[in-house]
Amino acid sequence: MNIQQAFANNQSWIKSKLDTDKEYFETLAKGQSPEILYIGCSDSRVTAEDMIGAEPGEIFVHRNVANMVVGTDTNAMAVINYAVNHLKVKHVVVCGHYFCGGVKAAMGAQDLGVLNPWLRNIRDVYRTHQKDLDAIADENDRYNKLVELNVQEQCINLTKTVDVQRAYNERGLEIHGWVFDIQSGKLIDLELDLDHLLKDIQGIYDLGA
Repeated sequence: MNIQQAFANNQSWIKSKLDTDKEYFETLAKGQSPEILYIGCSDSRVTAEDMIGAEPGEIFVHRNVANMVVGTDTNAMAVINYAVNHLKVKHVVVCGHYFCGGVKAAMGAQDLGVLNPWLRNIRDVYRTHQKDLDAIADENDRYNKLVELNVQEQCINLTKTVDVQRAYNERGLEIHGWVFDIQSGKLIDLELDLDHLLKDIQGIYDLGA
């Protein structure tokens, strides 16, 4: 994309919005009340709003390499805190995607510099599920299964945070794990049973919220 084209596109976008609603931007400026916090991958092919047909103001978005929820990442923790405690979102979605470059890079034997500690979190997911993953012969199928398991583990990581625990107990905050299939455009709900996944570890991570 030509960088200067962004400004021409912006003017066209403004016109299209005002043609539909002359007060569109005035309304937008009054504030936001999204019901969904979306945590996704930074991949340029996976844009949250387009994928689910959301308008500005409808979802609060955080993106990073391989849609990670890492407890020591103050950026992600600040987003979760703000979305859950201040915006009072009703749903938190972790969305991965098949053929994720971050997930594949994590499994390669190469030095990626500053990315090494970040991608180590995905290697830890592989280690946790190594028996099942090693049983998958096709490399692409194995990586795509790791994408799903990574989403699952990041949803579990969400439940370890005090903000999510409190909102879950006090107002029924819901957590969802999704995967976007780039080859078909389909959005897949992994239908995670977090109660089952957490039954053996919930007491360990209970923060008394």
